[in-house]
Amino acid sequence: MNHLEQHERTTASGRPIPPRAAFYVLASIVVSFLAASSAPTPLYATYQAEWGFTPITTTVVFGVYAIAVLSGLLVFGKLSDHVGRRPVLITAIATQAAAMLLFSAAGGVDALLVARIVQGLSTGAALGAVGAAMMDINRPRGTVANAFAPGLGTATGSLISGFVVQYLPAPTHAIYLGLLAVFVAQAIAITLIDETVTREPGALASLVPEIKLPRTVRGSVLAVAPVIFAVWALAGFYGSLGPALVRTLVGSTSAVYGGLGLFVLAIVAATSVLALSKTQATTVMYTGIAALITGVALTLLAVGLDAPTLFFVGTAVAGLGFGSGFQGGIRTVLPLTEPHESSGVLSLLFVVSYLGMGVPSVIAGVLVVHGGGLVPTSEEYGAVVIALALLALAALLLRGRPHPAPGLTVASGPAVTGFQAADAEPGERVS
Repeated sequence: MNHLEQHERTTASGRPIPPRAAFYVLASIVVSFLAASSAPTPLYATYQAEWGFTPITTTVVFGVYAIAVLSGLLVFGKLSDHVGRRPVLITAIATQAAAMLLFSAAGGVDALLVARIVQGLSTGAALGAVGAAMMDINRPRGTVANAFAPGLGTATGSLISGFVVQYLPAPTHAIYLGLLAVFVAQAIAITLIDETVTREPGALASLVPEIKLPRTVRGSVLAVAPVIFAVWALAGFYGSLGPALVRTLVGSTSAVYGGLGLFVLAIVAATSVLALSKTQATTVMYTGIAALITGVALTLLAVGLDAPTLFFVGTAVAGLGFGSGFQGGIRTVLPLTEPHESSGVLSLLFVVSYLGMGVPSVIAGVLVVHGGGLVPTSEEYGAVVIALALLALAALLLRGRPHPAPGLTVASGPAVTGFQAADAEPGERVS
């Protein structure tokens, strides 16, 4: 029995949530998990004022989360290919809900670090499984959603958290308890959808961290990895040092400003995924690199001129670079994978992402305290991101356009590059 036959059999089992609705439930999990990951960003100033820590601590908290996500991806990234998507997702959502309780009860840096680790592990476990499950249901839409949903989640989490901190009582509790309610609802919903893969032996062996690329995608992953690393390094900057830098530029202590930079970056990134969904993937990546270099250059100019308006313009352009670079990489690689490879390959792409997000930001935190301070470190960080983008451009030019492996057919055309495929049923031919 092949994958599509298995899926058609399971979707006929009569669970209350049909495949089309299940797809959106799965996409909402990516949004909520990434929203939860960015929710603490506007709160760092509050934590710093209450607990008296330095910018190094802020970036360490941020970096610990990235390391935890990496660990979750490496250990649990392929597990759903063997035990099924639903068990992994239900466990990950339950763990994420526990992290929200830890955040809400946190009374110091140690508790905050523990909450970040638990949150990161559950996010790493979920990302590969939920992304692969969306592709199981509808491969074309799933490919686009895997690029769109992370940006939307990051944007909404940072902005909503900023408003909660600014205008609602008990902000260090309210935002996490609200997310907890969302996760409870999503866990219930996951129990009501069908499994999308056939279980295969080897679950325990899949827990051994292993960087293994199927031959069909090896060249493509090597070509897009520098782009993905560069754009997520920028996201790491806005998630760690961005709030303090924005408040310095606008001369305000408002928590809304603390999350506004990350919001602008992420919402433009998410929008660009839809806007460019019909554009050829390699062209999207080149667009992303150009926008990334231009946007970061504008933000560096804005920092030098102390011009907050120009800073947000540069951030928006950089957001186009973030969204385009990330979706170009996703759309280049994932259509080349077999269903049983999707979870592992997607997890590997997220490993590259979180390495880019975590490592440079922690180094930047050290430089803020022991180097030249916030503004000079921000300028140096921006220069490094531009250098990474140029390296990514060189890698793409040297490798040329990634191609599917011989014998592997990848569907093409407008219907497979965007949400136009929304009405296609699982197993239905889309062309």
